Amino acid sequence: MSQMTLEQEAELKRTMYEKLSPRRRKFIDKMGYNQWDPFQKPLDPIDLRQDNNQLTTQELIRGFLQQVPEERYNDVYAKGAFEMALGIINESERQLGMYDFACWYMRLLEDKEKLKKGESLF
Repeated sequence: MSQMTLEQEAELKRTMYEKLSPRRRKFIDKMGYNQWDPFQKPLDPIDLRQDNNQLTTQELIRGFLQQVPEERYNDVYAKGAFEMALGIINESERQLGMYDFACWYMRLLEDKEKLKKGESLF
């Protein structure tokens, strides 16, 4: 409402107040008429968490699951992947611990030549 003068804004505010139901007026009176701002801007939309690549959990999961072989995919697998992605983006200690362990275990197997680089554990 930056286009309006302060007098116009005050007049519109008074008009709006007078058209309110008695119950709503009581609420505003309790808050304080001067603190009531009928022109306040809406709050920002929900904070969409993203990873370092600016991808949301949904985008990460979609990309990951598209690369999973069909014979490997099932609902439990997808749920685990989703929980892991969500935990990593939200920096959950639980998921970060599981991720760190999985990376460490892969390196251990590669070092002992039980697993070739890029090969799957299963």
